[in-house]
Amino acid sequence: MVGTNLKAETMSLMDKRSALEAEMKAIIDSLCQPGGPGLSGNLVDSEGFPRSDIDIPVVRAERRRLSELRNDHKEITDKLDKNIQILHSARLAAKGNDGESTKHSTSVLTAVASPSSDNVAQGTSSSTMDVDMFFPSLPFAIIDEITDASPAAEDGLQLGDRIVKFGNVEAGNNLIQSLASETRDNQGRAILVTVLRQTSLINITVTPRTWQGRGLLGCHFQIL
Repeated sequence: MVGTNLKAETMSLMDKRSALEAEMKAIIDSLCQPGGPGLSGNLVDSEGFPRSDIDIPVVRAERRRLSELRNDHKEITDKLDKNIQILHSARLAAKGNDGESTKHSTSVLTAVASPSSDNVAQGTSSSTMDVDMFFPSLPFAIIDEITDASPAAEDGLQLGDRIVKFGNVEAGNNLIQSLASETRDNQGRAILVTVLRQTSLINITVTPRTWQGRGLLGCHFQIL
């Protein structure tokens, strides 16, 4: 079995990240409501005076808090990515030939587990099944911004969704360009998107299209 300490730590990190994402979404919704200042809109009017239609101290506090949350989110995501890489390596090792792959899997897991033998992979089948159930695929991007009423939001994508596959785009090089090209080339056509939401893989059909906001999706991808 995969090290209990590693799994417990990863689940704890995912819970913390979900809490951060919920708070981030609440702040973004507040700032981006109709008539609101948005994430970076001006706090002064056309004549240079403070806007009277918004509570400027609250807006500044929310923007500052959002910046802090994003930094915390990145830190947790980086740690999760390392854990996922270890789990993924263990899965690949466990799926190899019996013998050497089992030794490799055990050594990888021993490095992150407690000294107790209960926390070390004991066999190929159990290790493979455990890791596959935990993280069957590696995400390559995360949705760190999404606008209400946008195509992405209406079609089911959520803030914090981690992208495993976006149409024909999977982990690789030039991902930002590839995502932009896949979106542009499929305007008006459905794209199958596989996301990792907490510990569940979800398939969502998204159709890039024009709307009242910018772009064809209304969300931002942060490459992991």
